[in-house]
Amino acid sequence: MGEMKERMLRGELYLAGDAELAADHARAQELLERYNATPHSAQDERDRVLRELLGKVGEGVVVKPPFRCDYGRHVAIEARTFVNYGCVILDVAPIRIGSACQLATNVQLLTATHPIDPGPRRVGWEYAEPITIGDNVWLGGGVVVCPGVAIGDDTVVGAGAVVTRDLPAGVVAVGNPARVLREIGEADRVELPQA
Repeated sequence: MGEMKERMLRGELYLAGDAELAADHARAQELLERYNATPHSAQDERDRVLRELLGKVGEGVVVKPPFRCDYGRHVAIEARTFVNYGCVILDVAPIRIGSACQLATNVQLLTATHPIDPGPRRVGWEYAEPITIGDNVWLGGGVVVCPGVAIGDDTVVGAGAVVTRDLPAGVVAVGNPARVLREIGEADRVELPQA
């Protein structure tokens, strides 16, 4: 593994134009082209390509195309998670999505970031911070999760929210930047019909 890839994976400043990183990115983009072009009637093929693209895909995971990511290998999606149309995952650093999560349309998980200092940014230096999403999290349409954020189990993030800092488990958060509106409690419980 080359120096720039090692720096990237450690969360340090790196240059994305590195040949090894460019090859990893090209691999992912070719797999994404196949994935996004696979017809709905060929779910087995689409699942196979997704498993080749991503680092981990649990049982029963559904990712609706179109789907975009940088490298794929740094993404782990646990069992029974549903990712709706138009998801963008910039997986320069690791991204873990827990089990039984719901990601609505146009959700963005963005680990990539850049120095505030204009000099290094102008030259192309960048870095990334990992994102961790707990189990049974629901991200509403258009939610943006910023670098370095962790979202706790069972949390709901309202549509259009921009999550700039960690959110605890079991809350409803909304807004830009996302703020905890309230805890999820007894008033939220739903009585299910008998199956």
